[in-house]
Amino acid sequence: MQAKIDRHFRPRARLLQHLGDQLIGTPRLAVFELVKNAYDADASEVIVDISGIGTNHPSIRVSDDGIGMSLDTVKDIWLVIAHDHKEKQLAKHERTKKGRLPLGSKGLGRLSVHKLGNRIRMITRAAEEQEVVVDIDWDKMIEHEFLSDAEVEVELRDPEVFLGENTGTELQISELRDKRWTRGEIRRLYRQITSISSPFGQVGRDDFRAILRVPDVPQWIERLPDPIELLKRAPWKYSFKFDGTNFEYHYSFRGIPGIPRQTREVEEGEVSLLVPPHEVDDDDPLFSGKAQSATLRKVIADLQTIEGIGPVSGEFYVFDLTPRIAKQMGETKLIKDFLDENGGIRVYRDGIRVYDYGERNNDWLGLDLKRVNNPTRGLSRNIVVGHVSIGQDESPDLIEKSNREGFIENDAYERFKQVVLGAIDPLQREREVDRKAIRELLGEAQDPEVRSIMEPVSKIRVIASKNNLSGKIDPLLDRIEHEYAEMKNRLLSTGISGTSLAVVFHEIEQGVRSLYKNMENRPEMENVASQVEEMMKLLDGFSDLLRKKDRKPVDLRKLIRRARDLNQIRFRHHNIRLSCPAVEDDAPEVMVSCAYGLTLGAITNIIDNAIYWMRAKWPNEDVTGRAIYIGIEEDFEGGPAVIIADTGPGFLDAPSELVRPFYTRRPEGMGMGLYYANMVMELNDGALVFPDFSEADVPDEFEGAVIALQFADLKD
Repeated sequence: MQAKIDRHFRPRARLLQHLGDQLIGTPRLAVFELVKNAYDADASEVIVDISGIGTNHPSIRVSDDGIGMSLDTVKDIWLVIAHDHKEKQLAKHERTKKGRLPLGSKGLGRLSVHKLGNRIRMITRAAEEQEVVVDIDWDKMIEHEFLSDAEVEVELRDPEVFLGENTGTELQISELRDKRWTRGEIRRLYRQITSISSPFGQVGRDDFRAILRVPDVPQWIERLPDPIELLKRAPWKYSFKFDGTNFEYHYSFRGIPGIPRQTREVEEGEVSLLVPPHEVDDDDPLFSGKAQSATLRKVIADLQTIEGIGPVSGEFYVFDLTPRIAKQMGETKLIKDFLDENGGIRVYRDGIRVYDYGERNNDWLGLDLKRVNNPTRGLSRNIVVGHVSIGQDESPDLIEKSNREGFIENDAYERFKQVVLGAIDPLQREREVDRKAIRELLGEAQDPEVRSIMEPVSKIRVIASKNNLSGKIDPLLDRIEHEYAEMKNRLLSTGISGTSLAVVFHEIEQGVRSLYKNMENRPEMENVASQVEEMMKLLDGFSDLLRKKDRKPVDLRKLIRRARDLNQIRFRHHNIRLSCPAVEDDAPEVMVSCAYGLTLGAITNIIDNAIYWMRAKWPNEDVTGRAIYIGIEEDFEGGPAVIIADTGPGFLDAPSELVRPFYTRRPEGMGMGLYYANMVMELNDGALVFPDFSEADVPDEFEGAVIALQFADLKD
């Protein structure tokens, strides 16, 4: 005999407490959620009072002047966990009288009150309604086994708090779970809730204000510095806008007191936005090992890139904490403390902050890691105060997590990050121009190669120490530093300063990135050690190669044929037509003396640059004008030369800038490709030349970049 029995889920009374604890990370975040609820209620002002600090009975009161709630709204919506009325409002794009879309949509934000304390009283009043009072005592609630048996006291009364025509909601929370509120916690909470509508002035909403009051210890927040005044002292300011078609930015170096570097501005409008490659899904078969790829990653952002995200804009203020510059700025401690509390890049949607982007522990753009990989260009979080802004209506695919700590990391979020990183790149490039000039004025023009290897190694030492890996890692790092010093000294004697390190760092950049990430995640010691040993093998190999130079007579036809064969799959993959008369059967033999492996690497680097920039000029791979020319000119001025030309946008910078280490217009690029090629040609007793189109014998269509690898003539 069979029988079906219908049963229902019966949540226990303590479920709401558990949900509040699990979904809301910290008491500060819980208060932040209550402030956001006030915004959704169309409030103009919300006041947070924390009383009884330093006693065993602290309490929190959150009061707003919003639209309040009627008895029916309290019963049918506020007391219904996960109610979807805000989600429906978002779906219909229904805005409030003040033009707001709800920040919350899951109906879980009210659990914030349960995160904070055991006793809760809510007093609320809607227009032309009586006051509604709700009392919740969790000690009594959890005495009941099931939630359905735990009654909540709801009272309807004549107004006592919201008198006259006033409306709003007041939450009183006592018997706090966390009774100890320190000065640091209060100051962080102050910064958090007052930043909900931005300290920048321009991006925040002028129709909403959040206030924190601590009557027992008002001095804790009375003397906090004015963010607007401190931001005026930042040497660099940068802003950008991207609407899916046009990218515009404005860069400004505003000067540093006592340093005779002139102020400088760069403004671009209606240019393309170059975006960096995805780290985990390189679409180039040479680097990913994939002969085929379903879709090529774009290097130019477009409307499809911001689909479900909408237009993106931002503003950044950048400081410099190096000792000599910070000293010139004055009040170093004040600025450093300000940056410690406010440094980072926040996200604002409809002028309201999305937590927890911009907090100390959230390097959502990976800026610190990128600085480890490229110290000369990187922007670490602790020197930047900035924001990125999007619209609520246009960004439905950016979905906030249930725990209110950022967006769900879906495809839209990854595209959003790539847009922001691409937009920041001109700031990093232009800022390095000014920083280089400042270092020279201060007599501190340190070799960039030194900083680029020594700074990452130093950071890795610190992490190794924290993870108790110093005993195994430090000897290997010592070898890396020793090998660098030996290679540099060896090449100094030949008049080529620092080039060895440039080659090495160019090749081990991915290894440094992987090692840094691995050590941040507390790895197994054996794995870390093996990574460092692999890096050491690379160093040893380059040391041997550069020591011997490996120069011998080479037929340029064979060199070009080998470069063509190595890159053939990439040409097909990126739909690039190759014109290469130098490998035809009737091409004459041209012999030169060179280091074959290094020169082949230099040619590949130039081809790599050409592929990238042609993808930028010709983003549609189906209908494309992408083409590369590789030829030989026996009678080139100074000696025979390999000529490489493309149909890309061409060079925007002077040759001296193009070969400067770590200078690049390519987002997230190392800026080492042409420097590497230039160094190789110096080792070959030749030169890397950037002739005008008219100076090189190339077909008319190749009016993009033209580069000549000029060799010494063996006949001389």
